[in-house]
Amino acid sequence: MRDNLINVLKNTDKAVSIDELQDLLEIKTVEEATELSDELRKLEEEAILYHTNKDKYMMIENSHLRKGIMRANKKGFGFVEIDNLEDDIYIAQDNMNGAIHDDIVLVEITSKMNLDRLEGRVLKILERRTKQYIGLINFDKEGIGHITLDDSKINLEIEIPKDKAMNAVDGHKVVVVLGKRLNNTRYEGEVTDIIGHVNDPGVDILSIIYKYSINIDFPEEVKAEVAKMPMEVRDIDLRDRRDLRDQVIFTIDGDDTKDIDDAISIKKMKNGHYELGVHIADVSYYVKEGSPLDNEAMERGTSVYLVDRVIPMLPHELSNGICSLNPNVDRLAVSCVMEFDNTGKQLNYEIFPSVIKSRIQMTYKKVNSILEDNKVPEGYEEFADDLRLMQELAEILRKSKVKRGYIDFDVDEAKILVDENCVPTDVILRYRGKGEKLIEDFMIAANECVATHIYFMNLPFVYRIHEYPKEEKIRSFLGFVSNLGYHINGNIKDVKPTTMQKILEQLKDKPEYKILCTLLLRSMQKAVYKPENLGHYGLASSCYTHFTSPIRRYPDTTVHRLLHTYLFDGKIDMGTIKKWEERLIYITEHSSERERASVDCEREVEDMKMAEYMEKHIGEEYEGMISSVTSFGMFVELDNLIEGLVPIKDMDDFFHFDEERMTLTGEKSHVKYSIGERVVVKVVRASKEDKTIDFEVLRKVE
Repeated sequence: MRDNLINVLKNTDKAVSIDELQDLLEIKTVEEATELSDELRKLEEEAILYHTNKDKYMMIENSHLRKGIMRANKKGFGFVEIDNLEDDIYIAQDNMNGAIHDDIVLVEITSKMNLDRLEGRVLKILERRTKQYIGLINFDKEGIGHITLDDSKINLEIEIPKDKAMNAVDGHKVVVVLGKRLNNTRYEGEVTDIIGHVNDPGVDILSIIYKYSINIDFPEEVKAEVAKMPMEVRDIDLRDRRDLRDQVIFTIDGDDTKDIDDAISIKKMKNGHYELGVHIADVSYYVKEGSPLDNEAMERGTSVYLVDRVIPMLPHELSNGICSLNPNVDRLAVSCVMEFDNTGKQLNYEIFPSVIKSRIQMTYKKVNSILEDNKVPEGYEEFADDLRLMQELAEILRKSKVKRGYIDFDVDEAKILVDENCVPTDVILRYRGKGEKLIEDFMIAANECVATHIYFMNLPFVYRIHEYPKEEKIRSFLGFVSNLGYHINGNIKDVKPTTMQKILEQLKDKPEYKILCTLLLRSMQKAVYKPENLGHYGLASSCYTHFTSPIRRYPDTTVHRLLHTYLFDGKIDMGTIKKWEERLIYITEHSSERERASVDCEREVEDMKMAEYMEKHIGEEYEGMISSVTSFGMFVELDNLIEGLVPIKDMDDFFHFDEERMTLTGEKSHVKYSIGERVVVKVVRASKEDKTIDFEVLRKVE
């Protein structure tokens, strides 16, 4: 019924009544008529159909209505993001109809489609995606709690009756759910959790963690399941595994890494080729499908790495214990052993379950000491030659990737150093040396190998995809670069990876290169998980997955589970295929969603800690680069990646904004500020609560 109904409406260019639909669908019985009414109601709730005031139905895609995500502004208005629509729809405050930031809404486009700005009004809130709100509670004389929300973009007044406050007191940060609506933006609410007092150490980060619905504690049933699990490898676990414990295998990670997913090995073969082994923790052996542990891992989707803590996807007993490839203990793995020639071409490979014993837990710092300075730290002597051979292969693999179009944006990352109370003490650049790049090259090779193998078996699978950028975005970027005075050769219609590579190459010697890299990166689509192979644009890879981090990413755990199912257990019957075709739709979509939440949480914590750090440096001067220019001011990025706003209202002239060239020009002084220029700024304001930093420009750097 559903498919037939949708097909009929898709092929109808006008709204039709239920009687007309009954005729078109040739409905004869009362049962069929009841089923039609039920389907119409469901499709209307899902915002696939539009039910007009005249009691007629039509497909939303054929109407003047659109379904999208509300991106609200703290001033009260918002923009609705619509899939397959280049421009967002502006919603004035009077037309918000109670919608708040992140709601899924049905919006009517009220302006003409050919105008510069699309405008509309919210007809209906289809889904309130934010289920809980975080804020500071204070009580009035009558004992009613009033919430000051952490997210200033959410325009809600929430009142908490005393009996729904969980005994919270003034100054508590609390988690709140909405109750009955009192008027357009005013709600009664209920406190469901008390995070802690606003001044307690760590409550600031906890508040952000709660905002993104990231679970901190594991449910009791998960703890009970883990308590029964073996914490060392037993003889029974070695059945049907290849024993690699006598091989030289080791790990390379950060200084403080405790959840070790991957180990590596290398051999120079008699024919002169390289045999690279990538050995990944066999998490799916311990995390059984459908168990409470598996369900919790899927719900979390990923581990979250914050400035002072890790919120793991799996309990510490697994993530730091039995699953982690710790040195000098037996560990279960899935190994991908590949043969490469001296051009980086993969000639052969094997994927199999194994048992390994890592010889040493290396750190990037000490590996870089060998590869960059030729200094061998104590304890690394017997592995130095293997590391040099690995570096030889890594350079070959990287050259091969670059040749096919791999785009290395080489964007810097900040590292925030904090004390025991999580107060920031410094912000520095995160170093990315030869050791880090070597591991990246080897993991990419293993991910491609595994993805390609299953792809050619034509079985349901998890792919990491990164689609081609939209032509308009690249056109806009090149137009901006041209306005800076740079002539870039390249066919805009040909946006294959090698074209982007050539564009970056032509910009390499420009002073604004780092900023332009970031702008080009923003014009790309986001990488996501899908059950279809659409390739990975940024890596110039025709087939890619995530196989190498199953301790911290659920898609990787699923990939391991599928390798066990298809390759090691040989289950490729139609029932198995159908089951995974259905399950992978949800797993990939949910994993992408939790990855976005994790990234947003990490970014918001960093913004807050950077603002907190700068609160202690008000009045100090720094040198930086103009990273963005807007109608309300310009952003300046310091060399340690702290970014602040120079508000146009605070500038001592009337400045004209040129949107096309992204410049600000003073009316009286004729001073012009452009992206990429270096300036000296003074810190005038910083707010940990608002996560904002304001600068004042003192002078340009000549």
